Amino acid sequence: MNDVRELLDRAAEGAGQPAFSAGAVYAKAARIRRRRRAAASAAVLAVVAAGAFTLPRTGGDEDPAPASVASAGPSASPSAAAADRAGRLAALLPPDVGEIEEVSLLALIKGATPEQARTDRLGPLDGQYAFRRDGGVGYLVLSLEDREAVERKTGRPADPDEDLCVRVGQEPSRTDCEREALPGGRALTTWRDTMDVGGDDSVGWGPELAGRLVQPDGSQFLVRSSTGFEGTGTQGPLLPEPPLSRAQLKELLTGPEVQPKG
Repeated sequence: MNDVRELLDRAAEGAGQPAFSAGAVYAKAARIRRRRRAAASAAVLAVVAAGAFTLPRTGGDEDPAPASVASAGPSASPSAAAADRAGRLAALLPPDVGEIEEVSLLALIKGATPEQARTDRLGPLDGQYAFRRDGGVGYLVLSLEDREAVERKTGRPADPDEDLCVRVGQEPSRTDCEREALPGGRALTTWRDTMDVGGDDSVGWGPELAGRLVQPDGSQFLVRSSTGFEGTGTQGPLLPEPPLSRAQLKELLTGPEVQPKG
């Protein structure tokens, strides 16, 4: 099972329409990337290839629901809670990660309404965040699944002793996979994903770092640090690297700030 896509599966719960599934959001990535690479390889089409990195936003008759601008201070945003979460996240990271705001990927890519894009948040920083830096836009998605949620999805609780870097059955192997046993019976696994998936031509995701922190109570954190996407709903060109490094992901996931209070 692809843990990265599980994050949008969770976001799509309750949307009420199959069009808002994570499969639809991730679909179409392979062919758009192949076309981009083919154009880039042909010198005669160099100008056209350069333009492929800033595809225009397309969609239905209505614009997607606006993202809430996030900051650490007072906000005139429609969602003060969203701004507060982004502000608290920004306070945990160095300033060179860029400007941070909480967004809804389902709203951006699929035009979901706020009600359709609403998700349950178990962790205080659970959410989807845009990172704007040097003209590009990447994303961080963080989601806590408690033991019950994991059992509903997989039939068993998350297991800290499971080695996710070992390929099982037909599931895809994880590239540059690192597993680390942590104090307290936790296990953190991070890996790179090129996002070369098959599908149609709506959205092309850039490479990313993904991770899973498994806790001894059977719960788990899922995280993706994405260089961004191109196509429907894009907010800007891809970042050259994921917005958060592997070390920064580890520091974030293992800190008390992501844990539920009480």
